[in-house]
Amino acid sequence: MENKFFRNLSSFTFLVVFILGISGIAVSKPIQLTYANFFPPFHIQSKLAESWCKEVETRTQGKVKINYYPGGTLTKAPQTYDSVEQGIADIGMSVLAYSRGRFPVLGTVDLPMGYPDGVTATKVANGVLNQFNPKEFKDTQIMYLHAHGPGLIHTREKEVRTLADLVGLKIRATGMSAKFVKALGATPVGMGMPDAYQSLQKGVVDGCAHPLEANKGWKLADVLKFAVDENSVAYSTTFFVTMNKAKWAALPADIQKTIIEINTEWAVKHGEAWDSIDAEGRELFLEKGNKILTLTPEESAKWQTAVRPAIDAYAADLSKKGINGEEIVDYISSIINP
Repeated sequence: MENKFFRNLSSFTFLVVFILGISGIAVSKPIQLTYANFFPPFHIQSKLAESWCKEVETRTQGKVKINYYPGGTLTKAPQTYDSVEQGIADIGMSVLAYSRGRFPVLGTVDLPMGYPDGVTATKVANGVLNQFNPKEFKDTQIMYLHAHGPGLIHTREKEVRTLADLVGLKIRATGMSAKFVKALGATPVGMGMPDAYQSLQKGVVDGCAHPLEANKGWKLADVLKFAVDENSVAYSTTFFVTMNKAKWAALPADIQKTIIEINTEWAVKHGEAWDSIDAEGRELFLEKGNKILTLTPEESAKWQTAVRPAIDAYAADLSKKGINGEEIVDYISSIINP
């Protein structure tokens, strides 16, 4: 009896598919895409990326399904952009700074411009993208950018209250934050965030340049003692979400439109998330018994004076490449200080 039921059900299913086929009604499978991200799965930025995938599936009514690979399981952070370009991953999130020099226009965003928060930094990043339309992204289809809140100096053992205190210290940095560290008199050590914890734990570096969120998101509060809370020279780091150009072009126009709408919403969510986790990172850092240090107004002015030549030099280098670096710097300043 049971076998007869399943035989009848199978026959009915076949008949439905056959009728749909001869009627010209397509029975199509969802478009399958892959998304590579270096953030560990527990990090809020990883969770947001995953929720973006689910939102795309929901709003396209299941026409697009995205398989998400966090924690560098599909591609490592420095190779993510190339992997998307080459089709190893269809979509990827990583850091422009891991390919320093390759994205000169957006590199300006990462300079120590004095970012107050992640919402502002994210607004700046997408503003520069839309305002100047840099050719550096021509090989992929950018979904959106986001950028973290104030990038600060953290140290393992030594309190830093003056520029002199930084001399001789090896500070983990990446991309433009290396210029920030060098301008302040310390020695930058190029290193991705996934390697920071172990390097700090073993004393390979004396400190790290990062936003307060990383004290929780990357567990760095366990291996650091001090942070210098000086937003007047704070840098940011620009993160990209991009898609393989051919895969994007193959999507129907209505699906592209839906994804663009989601991108606009999610860029804001990422900026807000940077700020919420900055607050959590600050709280955890203090709970661990660590100290957050502030500079005197006089010392703060010295730090601002120290980083300005690095900003001007970068703008001048862009101008040599035919890019109006000063205009981009002024544009960024107008958003930070409206």
